[in-house]
Amino acid sequence: MNDYSLDHVMMRVADLEASLDWYTEHLGYEETGRWEADTFTNVFLQAPGAHDDGALLELTYNHDGRTYDMGDSWGHIAVRCTDVYDAYEELLDSGVEDYRDPDSCGGSYAFVRDPDGHEIEVVERDHGARYSLDHTMVRVADADEAIGWYTRKFDYELFRREEFEEFALYFLKPGDAPAEAMSMELTYNYDGRSYEVGDAWGHVAVRADDLHEAWGELVGRHAAEYRDPESCNDRYAFTKDCDGREVEVVTR
Repeated sequence: MNDYSLDHVMMRVADLEASLDWYTEHLGYEETGRWEADTFTNVFLQAPGAHDDGALLELTYNHDGRTYDMGDSWGHIAVRCTDVYDAYEELLDSGVEDYRDPDSCGGSYAFVRDPDGHEIEVVERDHGARYSLDHTMVRVADADEAIGWYTRKFDYELFRREEFEEFALYFLKPGDAPAEAMSMELTYNYDGRSYEVGDAWGHVAVRADDLHEAWGELVGRHAAEYRDPESCNDRYAFTKDCDGREVEVVTR
């Protein structure tokens, strides 16, 4: 059985060099891989010293110069620090624009934005390399359905929940995943709103030991058959979650 650990999160960018400069200069990310295709380029980045099971950030640049719709279904990625006030001050000193400082967020996290407007939460953690990926947040229309989807399809476990007057947050990942692994944060707003996926965010990817075996498991669990391994040259596959977001299945 595959463990379906979160392997990476993909975002699309309008200017690859500007984005690479931002992530390497401000977060200290290092390039770990690159795929140059005829019509697009994928670059994989990670924080120095990240755990072996830590997730990667994939930036996708399409060569046709298109622009993207951010939508509101995807929320943000979050990176770790030990002191959010120190981290936010250092980011501002390095040239990052002020967006949501720690005081405006209750003192335990803050937000910045990259050149494309992708929101990045800076959150205090006592584990993981500095600025390594902590979680990816998505908004869900039905919390019960979304939690059920991740637990049934990937055997994820709900390891933390926070419920407030107007919304609730649910954090999931494999039960045996180390603390340093990235998790999924599901945000459920109680007002019954619906969301637009947009195309600036691409997907999250889960890791499998054997692609075809994993695909068979997922199909057996009634995951959406969106793009099977054969249609992707047996390199990866894609399903969709209950809110229509793409989830890639890869082997590292």
